[in-house]
Amino acid sequence: MNESSQKGVSLLIIVAALGYFVDIYDLVLFNVVKKESLEALGFAGKQLELVGKDLFNWQMGGMLLGGILWGILGDKKGRITILFGSILLYSLANLANAFVTDIGMYKVLRFLAGLGLAGELGAGITLVSESMHKDKRGIGTMIIVTFGALGAVVAQQVATKGQFLNSWLHTDFDKWQIAYIIGGILGLLLLVLRVGAFESGMFKKMQESSVAKGDLSLIFKNGKTFLKYLNCILIGLPIWCVIGVLINMSNVFGKEIGTDKEILVGTSVMYAYIGLSAGDLLSGLMSQLFKSRKKIMLVYQLALMVFVLLFLLRTNVTATYFYMMCFLLGLGAGYWALFVTNAAEQFGTNIRSTVANTVPNFVRGAVIPVTNFFMYLTVSKGISSISAALIVSAISFTLSIFATFFTEETFGKDLNYVE
Repeated sequence: MNESSQKGVSLLIIVAALGYFVDIYDLVLFNVVKKESLEALGFAGKQLELVGKDLFNWQMGGMLLGGILWGILGDKKGRITILFGSILLYSLANLANAFVTDIGMYKVLRFLAGLGLAGELGAGITLVSESMHKDKRGIGTMIIVTFGALGAVVAQQVATKGQFLNSWLHTDFDKWQIAYIIGGILGLLLLVLRVGAFESGMFKKMQESSVAKGDLSLIFKNGKTFLKYLNCILIGLPIWCVIGVLINMSNVFGKEIGTDKEILVGTSVMYAYIGLSAGDLLSGLMSQLFKSRKKIMLVYQLALMVFVLLFLLRTNVTATYFYMMCFLLGLGAGYWALFVTNAAEQFGTNIRSTVANTVPNFVRGAVIPVTNFFMYLTVSKGISSISAALIVSAISFTLSIFATFFTEETFGKDLNYVE
């Protein structure tokens, strides 16, 4: 690879990493500022909780639809097109979120934000995977996800400490409004980096052929292909089981475990995503060292199981210990980069974008049935939160580990082929 090509690949990695940073910033930001923003719209108590869940479902609905839409467009129109189209959409939605005046407007904007958020990661991973040497592309995807996960940390800090910007900007916005505005501006500034970014050579070559592109029937054409796709999804299930249930409901578990201080969800999220960033960095390096995606994902799944048990089964702990466990849960969930890279490497160029976009978004969307099942166990069956979390986790890990065992090893695989 000549110097010019190396600079081009470096730019792609930077754009994709910054894009994922803003992606995670917005994804986490909503949960951090949800309460404050809804109170500003006049909601309180049980009504606030119900409306908050409804808004989250609108966002996840946008992500599920967006995963399919952006994925197909990526295979038909190009990876660069959807990378910047998705960033533009969620940046504008983020910016507009700061000025919502009613719940109907909030729902539409969370849906549009979800729609935009669905495209960035899959596009970035696909583009970088197709542009780097087959033995080194794991480094590129590792950088994207490791840096991107830190967007959650920034979101939490801006949402809680962003008030100082009012005096600096001579404005009178609430903290939650400032957080949304910053997210929107960061995304729009990122689009400037589009200058010089290039399209994947594999995509250009495939585009000139008459092969079917972005055709979902290619995934469902036979049982073997569909099972391979299903395994790609199931591998990531424990990650969002941990983030969606244990971390996002950490205040509930803190009470049941008996922490010495009240647990703040925003702080739990921050420590979990610091761990996630460290975990993705470590898993990426280990994958390169041992030349395997599959073995490292299995190691991480087993480590995460241990961390879940330590998190749930120790009682009467300090808040410091609890937050340390949130960090370790994030660390164990840090095979997200390998999980997404593995999905992109399993399929041909003409369907790769569709797979790389739908798989992580279907896993993110799985948090809805997982959470609903958890609530069913605790509310309808009267099971404790700890026991319900153990049941949900056991199912998730069992499916994930079996799926990993039956998944093809893709390290160093030549991706220049079509389905």
